[in-house]
Amino acid sequence: MNRRHLLLAGMALLLPQTAGEQQTERVHRIGYFTAGTGSSDDVFGVLQTRALVEGLRELGWFEGRNIAIEHRFSGSGRERMRDNAKELVARKPDVIVATGGPQLAAVLAETDTIPIVFTNVSDPVASGFVASLGRPGANATGIGTNEAPIAGKWLELLKEIAPNITRALVIMAAETQPQQVQADAVAAAAPSLGLTLVTASVRQPADYDREIAAFAREPGGGVVALSNSIIAYNQDRVHALAARYRLPTVYNYPIYARTGGLVSYGPDNIALFHELARYVDKILRGAKPGDLPVQLPTRFVLAVNLRTAKAIGLTPPEALLARADEVIE
Repeated sequence: MNRRHLLLAGMALLLPQTAGEQQTERVHRIGYFTAGTGSSDDVFGVLQTRALVEGLRELGWFEGRNIAIEHRFSGSGRERMRDNAKELVARKPDVIVATGGPQLAAVLAETDTIPIVFTNVSDPVASGFVASLGRPGANATGIGTNEAPIAGKWLELLKEIAPNITRALVIMAAETQPQQVQADAVAAAAPSLGLTLVTASVRQPADYDREIAAFAREPGGGVVALSNSIIAYNQDRVHALAARYRLPTVYNYPIYARTGGLVSYGPDNIALFHELARYVDKILRGAKPGDLPVQLPTRFVLAVNLRTAKAIGLTPPEALLARADEVIE
């Protein structure tokens, strides 16, 4: 399925039901605050939206019948994100779905009363968004992530699939504490693997071009690309850079391997949106977000892309392929 079809499929799920299907029910309003772009290249956003809407439908919530989804894109830059969050909160939805730490922070800054459900938020307790996982308190709950314990695994996978590398670039979003924690965990694993580590921070898509090109000037390199809102909506750009410089690259969500990355290990953050619908359902039926425990993923997906491996001249070991949950050919 190409990207245009993906976009159309995702948007089709949001179309109103036919007149015969409509009932005289109260229409609950869901604010949806994401880092997506809404463009035909926004595969990440389309898949997330589709998973959420499918989950809501399974629980009896249909756009045009008993829910209305008001989608706002956060945009880039703190000022724009703040303004878009303010605009969404002013609409007074019954619940807001926030995807990502910066998006959650922007919405929380505007309201302490509207219920908020979040996902793609690293360590929500340490980030100060909730009081605890079991009793989040206040007006936000959802599905967090805590990938620091598995961060060393990314470097191990990189060395396993490309045993000749001697250097690794960890590339992350600038001024993002959860990503710094992940980067530190990767760095802790480097000495035992005999790898020299370089860390780079990015603020915009073009920074990936500069940092990866600079790193590739010396041989024997591989990349650990930490997921953030910049790379999430510029996956093709980063995949193309890795292919151009023949750099084996590992990612922390399976969506990256599925879209052309070499290897990934981590929770399926698209599937998490399907689970997120359960939180929205409970809140629309009267539950308070502060009483709903925050979940953390318990299943981690190892995905290997054989096409990408071939393109950069690698042959993944059979032992790795045997362990993989997904092998993309």
